[in-house]
Amino acid sequence: MSPPTPRSSRNLDWPLLLLYLVLVGLGWVAVYAASYSPEAPAHPFSALSFSELMAFNWFKQLIWMGTAVLLIVVLLVVDYKAYDALAYPLYGGMIVLLLITLVVARPIAGSRSWLEFGPVRLQPAEFAKFTTALAASRFMAGINLRNQNWRDQAVLAGLTLLPVLLILASNETGQALVFGALLLAYFREGMSPIILLLLAAGGIILLLALLVPKLWLVGGFTVVLGVAFLLNSRLWRHHLPLSLGAWALVIGMVFGVDFFFNKVLQPHQRQRIEMLIDPGKDPLGKGWNVTQSKIALGSGGWLGKGFLQGTQTKFDFVPEQSTDFIFCTVGEEWGWTGCLVIIGLYLTLLWRILLVAERQKSVFGRTYGYCAASILFVHFTVNLGMTMGLMPVVGIPLPFFSYGGSSLWSFTILVFTLLALDAHRKQDLVR
Repeated sequence: MSPPTPRSSRNLDWPLLLLYLVLVGLGWVAVYAASYSPEAPAHPFSALSFSELMAFNWFKQLIWMGTAVLLIVVLLVVDYKAYDALAYPLYGGMIVLLLITLVVARPIAGSRSWLEFGPVRLQPAEFAKFTTALAASRFMAGINLRNQNWRDQAVLAGLTLLPVLLILASNETGQALVFGALLLAYFREGMSPIILLLLAAGGIILLLALLVPKLWLVGGFTVVLGVAFLLNSRLWRHHLPLSLGAWALVIGMVFGVDFFFNKVLQPHQRQRIEMLIDPGKDPLGKGWNVTQSKIALGSGGWLGKGFLQGTQTKFDFVPEQSTDFIFCTVGEEWGWTGCLVIIGLYLTLLWRILLVAERQKSVFGRTYGYCAASILFVHFTVNLGMTMGLMPVVGIPLPFFSYGGSSLWSFTILVFTLLALDAHRKQDLVR
């Protein structure tokens, strides 16, 4: 390790650092409000012992924030070249840790994804996103995706899918889905857009198959394909086999969605999709979280009810409000104005990360920056979608806001690794 020089300290992207500090600080305020109890002492630090304080999420989050500061120092002190050199070893170590987690972790809420060290619990899946982004960036620094080399693309797919399969095996669907965000970074480095289009089209077809009568869906697709051929006769000669294959694939997806839904998905996964399609189906059972979250969001009005004045929050109507549904605390106590401010801060953060990524002198640094931005974007989008009832509840935390040491540490590592690389970008060689 070599300590940061004055020049590298000056080269730190201070706007990005400030955005991180603001979001973490506001996140702690939201966690305090979400875990606040009206019966708690007015001055808890003087009235309660350390063990009693540890019963409060806001106090434990303070400890995680303090350890995150130490982590930041380490990330900035480590020689920036180590991130490139250790990319594969860190990835391999995380794969081993995910395997160990599958074996030794006890089930918590139906998932074997937490390692317990006394009172401390860590979720390796959170950190696997960072190590996968690092390894994928290291691999892409040595290839050119624009060449459409299928061997290179297969290796990249393997690097990405291996942790996904292990996380799925631990029954953590939400965390596994986040890895799809890396496709956005791969696309930036030259991956064919056809892959993104095919995945998007497949998702849309599956969703429509749940909402639209199957014969209508197949008939509509057949008509669209037929009209395309009638308008351009060259399609008959050049693309008929491919089009017929696509038509057969769509039919298989449409009529196979029932089998996938009923036989492949687990009961809690089916319930999440059912609640998304019809939230009123079981408002007092499986739809309780989303229903109460939307009530909390809407009840804040334009300016909110005020700090610690939210009734939905204060009386624990929303389960998991310190973690997955932390944003509804913002909506109830800070109102729509507060929500817009927080959304604006996140969008500014993402824009800044992309700006930092684009100015990197190495493919490794640029790709890693896009991976970090993509992961944060998906977490931000899906968490807000969950809170508003626009997406299934898949247990994805809101970066820097949701309570939890694993998520805070993993997002801190994502951001400050990029800051460390950026501070020394002028020393990089173009690869």
